[in-house]
Amino acid sequence: MGGHFRLLMQVAFRNLFTSKINLLIGGIIFFGTLLVVVGGALLDSMDSAMSRSIIGSVAGHLQVYSDESKDELGLFGQMGGEPDLAAVDDFSRIKPVLEKHPNVKTLVPMGTNGALITSGNTVDLTLARLRDLYKKRAEGGETPGLRENIDSLKSHVRQMVALMEEEMARSQALLSETARTPEEKEAIARARSEEFWNGFEADPFDSLEFLENRIAPQIPDGDMLYIRYAGTDLDAFQRTFDRMEVVDGQPVPSGQRGMLLSKFFYEEYLKLKTARRLDLIKQERDVNKKTIATDPQMQRWVKENQTQTRELLFQLDPIKTRLAVERLQKVLGSQEPKLEKLLSDFLATDDANFDTRYAQFYAELAPLLELYRIRLGDSLTITAFTRSGYVQSVNVKIYGTYQFKGLEKSALAGALNLMDLMSFRDLYGYLTADKKAEIADLQKQSGVKAVARENAEDALFGEDSGNSLVAEATPGLINEQEAFNGAMDSLRRDDLAKRVYSQSEIEQGVVLSAAVMLKDPEQLQQTLAELRQSAQDAGLKLRVVSWQQAAGIIGQFVLMAKLVLYFAVFIIFVVALVIINNAMMMATLQRVREVGTMRAIGAQRSFVLGMVLVETLLLGLVFGAGGALVGSGIMAALGSAGIPAGNEALYFFFSGPRLYPTLSAGNLIAAFVIVLVVSSISTLYPAFLATRVSPLKAMQTDE
Repeated sequence: MGGHFRLLMQVAFRNLFTSKINLLIGGIIFFGTLLVVVGGALLDSMDSAMSRSIIGSVAGHLQVYSDESKDELGLFGQMGGEPDLAAVDDFSRIKPVLEKHPNVKTLVPMGTNGALITSGNTVDLTLARLRDLYKKRAEGGETPGLRENIDSLKSHVRQMVALMEEEMARSQALLSETARTPEEKEAIARARSEEFWNGFEADPFDSLEFLENRIAPQIPDGDMLYIRYAGTDLDAFQRTFDRMEVVDGQPVPSGQRGMLLSKFFYEEYLKLKTARRLDLIKQERDVNKKTIATDPQMQRWVKENQTQTRELLFQLDPIKTRLAVERLQKVLGSQEPKLEKLLSDFLATDDANFDTRYAQFYAELAPLLELYRIRLGDSLTITAFTRSGYVQSVNVKIYGTYQFKGLEKSALAGALNLMDLMSFRDLYGYLTADKKAEIADLQKQSGVKAVARENAEDALFGEDSGNSLVAEATPGLINEQEAFNGAMDSLRRDDLAKRVYSQSEIEQGVVLSAAVMLKDPEQLQQTLAELRQSAQDAGLKLRVVSWQQAAGIIGQFVLMAKLVLYFAVFIIFVVALVIINNAMMMATLQRVREVGTMRAIGAQRSFVLGMVLVETLLLGLVFGAGGALVGSGIMAALGSAGIPAGNEALYFFFSGPRLYPTLSAGNLIAAFVIVLVVSSISTLYPAFLATRVSPLKAMQTDE
């Protein structure tokens, strides 16, 4: 038996490189193996990287949410808005049930939603600061420092009105009619008059109201922004997701209300547009090695910086305007007195001067400007629709910004801002303890009597119908009455900002989902099934899903990519099978005399069949090994140098600025198995034909 096999191997090695057909077959096997090794390794590496991005940023290994939800959970949103999820009424009920599992490390309560916010325009922000100064004076009296700040801001407002008047004059010179209405022109004329400013101090709040209502709306540079936020236990979130880091400011103090803005969101949407465009140009030049001279997008940013200088002009009061003119004249070596012209010349950047101008902008101009529309420490008013359709507003203090390490430039990872769970519940419309206390206080002050719903008719039309009443609210459900606003509400907000909540208060209430982190992620599927059973046994209507399913369409991206690759491999190898089959048919027909001679001298059909099969398998092994070796070399080079993320979407899929792919033994084994199976199948029919050749007919054949 051993001698028989050695003879087959000798024949196979002898014929390995003697035929061009064998080289054709070997080439197909080589490139097929190379494709499977490199493609499979890249997709596995991307799958691993993206799972790190999703698990480490918001999803955890598993997500739990109500089984009564209309939609599937989509942590990164879905087309048309947020998914319609039913609330889990009390997180403290589900937490102990799920934490009992030995593979559960921790649970993080959360809920996501979105709202529109306005960052206000430059006049709005300046007038708001001026109003605060006058309030401070009314409360504590005037001081020299306070007077100086008031006069500075008043001068700033006067300068902005003057700029508006210049814009209006330019518009009239260019167009037959100005874009402003007669009422708007009249308002600007009044705000420019000495009479208005001479009488300002007599009633500053009335004057400010005029400026806020009649002047500020004429400057449309305020932005309406869509903000996605996740309400969560902020301390538990930061402990659980170790890629999270606070960049600016500080974490929200434990147990207090507050918010951390995503650093990406803060830079992309709240930064001064001129500064942001400069940052983007620098990023494209430094990271992606592009040039202004050849990139249309960068040229557009430069043009916008030159022409859209109004946001800079409106920020500078007279003193800062004088300083900016002096600094730009020195930088440019110019005597031009107009700041607008100096800014346009300064921002006319190209590849030769960009780095210098970028540094000069942040050294000379940035100290005179408010680079961000919302400053850390400010309170942001978020207005959203509650679960029952009412509009609810919450003031949340911005403590700082955060990011996930390695995902700094990812729009997907940077889209979510973090809010404390108590504020989230208020926006969601949940009747929290704070809300109930406020309602009770209002009832006490107004003499309202609370009655049960079933007794409402008697109370309305009975003997006691003269008393005011309010129907009893069901604890823990959505608050259907949002009629308590005004001074009482503002006082309540101030108190809430200072209040410290216990851990039990944070956990006792509504959540939309919870992230589950596992001790051993390798047991994910088993743990998922066991948690489903535990929830069912405890009478909890919960869905437990993997991170990939919880991420929605984002989580399915790599799965789809794998299916595409496997389909491509399938098509390629079907074609390869046909080509190899035809090639082996041709090779067999060319060797009819050889096969007949072997049969004539005593070779059995089994020997001929084995000879053809061994030759093909040897071709597969040799050229497949070559393809695997070259594929391994390519993967080693890519693993060392990395594949750069060419855009923000790839930052998320690569879990960082570069993907460092790795090659596993599974990729090599899969490649060899596929190659050998295809080679063997494609050889069966030609080998069968070879065994059917009769010695007599073969000896009579000329070819």
